[in-house]
Amino acid sequence: MQSKFIDEEIKYIGSQLAPHWIYKNFHILGDAIVSFTGEMDVKITEMVDIEDVITNSPIYSKMMVSFIIEHFGIDLPECVLRQRMLICIIIEELRKILPKDINITRSGDDIFIDDKKLSVSIATKSVTSALIHIGLNVNSQGAPIKACGLQNDLHIDDIKGFAQRIMKRYLDENAEIRDAVCKVRGV
Repeated sequence: MQSKFIDEEIKYIGSQLAPHWIYKNFHILGDAIVSFTGEMDVKITEMVDIEDVITNSPIYSKMMVSFIIEHFGIDLPECVLRQRMLICIIIEELRKILPKDINITRSGDDIFIDDKKLSVSIATKSVTSALIHIGLNVNSQGAPIKACGLQNDLHIDDIKGFAQRIMKRYLDENAEIRDAVCKVRGV
C-alpha cells in the first residue's frame, strides 16, 4: 500500500470517490491512500450516502483535509471496518496533540469535538474496488451544521504533517493486519 499528500488544493465534490481516481490522477497503482486540502461542496447528485440524499443534506466546508483510500480485493463490510479504523487513528492522533480537557468522541464514523462535528466519512464499493473518503474540517466557518475546524477551533496549523502522520499509521496498521493474517496456522 502507498500514500501521498497532494500539495495542490483540490475541491472535493464527491466525484473523486471513484475507482482508479488515485491511479489516473497520481499514478499510484493498487491499494493507496492520498490526502489533500481544499473546499468541499458535495451536491445531492454526487451523494453516496442514501440517508443524506433522503434527508436532502448536502455537504459543505470552506476548507477540509480529505483522505481518499482505495483497496482492491476486500468486500464492503471490511471496507467499513477499515474506515472505522482510520477514524480511530485520527482520534488517537488528536488526543496526542490536543489538551486533555477537550472532549473527543466517535459516533459511528463521525468525530465530534464537544458537540461539534469535525468529520464527514463514507465507505462504498465499486465494481473493482472498495473506496473510503474521510474529510476533516480545517475551517468550520460557513458549515451548514455545528462544526469544529482543525485550524480555526483546535489551532492545529501543520495540516500536512498531521495528514502525513495519519496516513503513515494507516499504512502501518494495514501492514500489521496483513502480517497477522499470514503468520497464523488454521485450526
